[in-house]
Amino acid sequence: MGRTLIIAFALMLVLEGIIPFVAPATWRETFARLIRLADGQIRFVGLGSMVLGLAILIVFS
Repeated sequence: MGRTLIIAFALMLVLEGIIPFVAPATWRETFARLIRLADGQIRFVGLGSMVLGLAILIVFS
């Protein structure tokens, strides 16, 4: 299981790095918009991301 978690983390890093590599200006603008969001809005995005990730894990496992 430890090896699987390391592989999943490595894949996450690869996927997270695609946008800054391909479109750095868009990535910078996105983070500038995120700074202006309220804490509640950021938490909602985080919650939505976690729920989506769990749903994908349940469907594909």
